[in-house]
Amino acid sequence: MDVAAEAGGSVLAARYVARMAAGDILPDAGQAKVVTALSRLEQRIATRRLARKSSALGWLFAKRDVQEPPPRGLYIHGSVGRGKTMLVDLFYDCVAVRKRKRRAHFHEFMADVHARIFQVRSDMKAGKLKDADPIAVVAKALAEEAWLLCFDEFHVTDIADAMILGRLFEKLFDAGVVIVATSNVAPENLYEGGLNRALFLPFIKLIEAHMDVVRIDSPTDYRMEKLGGARIWYVPGEHGTPAEVDREVEKIWHRLAGADGGAPANVVSGGRNLRVPKAGGGAARFSFADLCEAPLGASDYLRLARTYHTLVIDHVPVMDQDKRNEAKRFITLIDELYDKGVKLVASAAAEPEELYRGTEGAEAFEWARTVSRLHEMRSADYLARPHGRGDSQASGNTTGLVET
Repeated sequence: MDVAAEAGGSVLAARYVARMAAGDILPDAGQAKVVTALSRLEQRIATRRLARKSSALGWLFAKRDVQEPPPRGLYIHGSVGRGKTMLVDLFYDCVAVRKRKRRAHFHEFMADVHARIFQVRSDMKAGKLKDADPIAVVAKALAEEAWLLCFDEFHVTDIADAMILGRLFEKLFDAGVVIVATSNVAPENLYEGGLNRALFLPFIKLIEAHMDVVRIDSPTDYRMEKLGGARIWYVPGEHGTPAEVDREVEKIWHRLAGADGGAPANVVSGGRNLRVPKAGGGAARFSFADLCEAPLGASDYLRLARTYHTLVIDHVPVMDQDKRNEAKRFITLIDELYDKGVKLVASAAAEPEELYRGTEGAEAFEWARTVSRLHEMRSADYLARPHGRGDSQASGNTTGLVET
């Protein structure tokens, strides 16, 4: 399978082949088809940018009668764990766009859109802006900020999203924005069974008119393969010396993040950046101190749970009454990870039952729930859950935002 030759020698294809050669990625015909489609889009974007180099925004806003249409985007769908996120991450890193691009989990992007629409309406009401279509105003601002949008976990469960998507995307496509999206469902199955779905159907047609639809047919669930059979809760003494435990966790991390071990990243939460020490392959790695000794709260943990399908946490300590604040943060963290089906790998000073020794306050009572969840998170049933859908499957806000 010569992916590089098939894709015309693109940067993306070359990097994918290099990762296969390093053993980081297994040969996979389903992924190869998507690599080819992404590589061709990468090359179309590079060619067009060279042709329009004299005007960075010219091809976005020039009149249609003198401009050929922008490259068609891509809608990539398939079952969980097939490598969709990894492939789009590679595309995002390799594509010849340095500034005006945005990588976002879809529902967090929509939360941003709703906030912008609310602000535009408020400004109009206050007389700061002339009356106009708020969605058109927001779409124009988004297009000026980024003409390449990459969405992960594209799915629609919120009627408020469903009712504005058609108008929003129509304006974005008219502005020449190129969209690449991953989803677990085909376009025709978006918002299936949703309220007033007939009003949503034109949006599906819009996707098909402006994006090529590619299904990833890989037979392997790589998330399950990477964690299947591996111990995911390590206790020094029970599972080796501290150094041996650290080495085992490091091995699992490289399975998840890739041979290079990932890189630092930032996650946007409440208008500020959360520092992620290492991220790669849709997973993130922290020390316990990074997550529970820092002034973080439920909204921060929710952002992380929406953004990453797996968290690796090093050196969870035994906590007593003096560490009740850290214990409370850990309880909140596990609640958010569990609710969103996030997989957890951890090294800890003890089994869950022995980690908290406080006897006063709510934490002492809430810890029993945390213990139960930590044990369930090791089970095959939990590991098979799709990311974004944990025990409570009702929530429509299931993703987070990463900007790099």
